[in-house]
Amino acid sequence: MSQETKEIPFENALKKLEAVVQSLENGDLSLEEALKQYEEGVHMADLCTKRLSEAEKRVEVLIKTDAGKLKAVPFEEESTKKRKK
Repeated sequence: MSQETKEIPFENALKKLEAVVQSLENGDLSLEEALKQYEEGVHMADLCTKRLSEAEKRVEVLIKTDAGKLKAVPFEEESTKKRKK
């Protein structure tokens, strides 16, 4: 990821992606401009995916143990338990 890309907040990247999708859906672009917009959209989608993945790794879920106490567990571990039930 370039330094410029790292500085784009998730919300801004998502807004850029939404604008690209809207622009492409309108169909008013030349082929060259549509390709340029598409490349930008792929880049923003990749950035958003990476940021969400990073955030997911940081999220912890509090669960109640059998003893009635709260325990912090990694997000993925908790979501895996729920899927198995």
